Amino acid sequence: MSTFPTDLFAGERYAVCGLGRNGATVVAALLAMGAEVQAWDDNQAGLPPHDRLTVAPLTDLSGMQALILSPGIPHTLPKPHPVAALARKQGIPILSDAEILFRAVRQAGSRARFVSVTGTNGKSTTTALIAHLLDVAGLACAAGGNLGTASLALPLLPDQGVYVLEMSSYMLERLDRYHASAACLLNLTPDHLDRHGDMEGYAAAKAHVFDNMTGDDLAVIGQDDVWCRRIAESVAARGIPVASLEADSLPPYDAPALPGRHNVQNIAAAWKIVRHLGISDDMVRAGLKTFGGLEHRLQKVAKCEGISFVNDSKATNAEAASKALEAYDRVMWIAGGMAKAGGIESLAPWFGHVAHAFLIGRDASLLARTLEAHNVPFTLCDTLEKAVPAAFKAAEQTQTDTVLLSPACASFDQFRSFEDRGSHFLQICDNIVKTVRSGGMFTTRQEG
Repeated sequence: MSTFPTDLFAGERYAVCGLGRNGATVVAALLAMGAEVQAWDDNQAGLPPHDRLTVAPLTDLSGMQALILSPGIPHTLPKPHPVAALARKQGIPILSDAEILFRAVRQAGSRARFVSVTGTNGKSTTTALIAHLLDVAGLACAAGGNLGTASLALPLLPDQGVYVLEMSSYMLERLDRYHASAACLLNLTPDHLDRHGDMEGYAAAKAHVFDNMTGDDLAVIGQDDVWCRRIAESVAARGIPVASLEADSLPPYDAPALPGRHNVQNIAAAWKIVRHLGISDDMVRAGLKTFGGLEHRLQKVAKCEGISFVNDSKATNAEAASKALEAYDRVMWIAGGMAKAGGIESLAPWFGHVAHAFLIGRDASLLARTLEAHNVPFTLCDTLEKAVPAAFKAAEQTQTDTVLLSPACASFDQFRSFEDRGSHFLQICDNIVKTVRSGGMFTTRQEG
């Protein structure tokens, strides 16, 4: 791994709109590669001064190579941002930082391969797993994009290196020359429809993950929904090899950090992609044993008196929560926050796995009405501070082995992010464990 040449984009000019984490990273990377940059944010976020940086409103984009919009800024629906409208009027491409990374890698002379992972749910785990398997196999790799490190903060990899990028629909609809050697579309369920208009638009955005691929590449596509099946047919018609997420072709394996049927599909996607990249099945099995999972995604954070505490705070919608409920036979379920459209009605097939629900947050009463209609016992707790100890006590009394935080709701009513919510859950669990170990009030059951 190395840094990009400092004159790679010398003489080129770029506009950057939005200076949050992603936008600030884009500005720093472009400057480091020798480009001239004009950047602006409506909140006028500060940037370190630089002789090739102009911080000023973007009122004229003439002569710019491209406009890089931060992912959260719309360029079409529900209404184009004024700078996006200006770019279209002046014929300036609107690109994502993943596109700029691809161009930088190729312009620097590296033939490093790119792997793209997308889908409504599961893409972060699959991205991290692919990177872990490549690392175990000894290949130089760098993972990021929508997960963790922003694309343009990744290093320059050698010819045999592999970039593994989690890609949101916002990133995918702003690609141009980007070419993945392997790409995965895990699943599609309604999400971000305000930005894409409807499911047709959302699916079309996701399908860009397969742009520019050839018969030498590999597309891995789920088959559980009609949208993915249609995309699979379209991709295959272009002569691109398509593999499904069925796991029946995989050798036996042990993956302790990846419970549940949904993770079987994540494993299948990762396995087929790294196999395409030349990694042996024996090496994959070794990597699966050592993969530790991701924070806030079915993460076992503590065990006390035989009861496991599982942090699945990343489950911000019902579809994601269904994967968690399916993974366990019987749970004390902590849910709630800001409900998405449809609430939790779609989780009815898994309500039999819920011994008791403990509801928190703004829309707890909304969730309670659904549970009541399905005869699922619940307690309104308002906060995690009340819900976690209550769930632990109920687990002790009923011999239930798992306390599961899988909210099926956004976190912003009570927390800064789902990460903040998960970290708060972990802190409460730690306090329970310490209390029990010191002979405190929670001890009512002996470890078996």
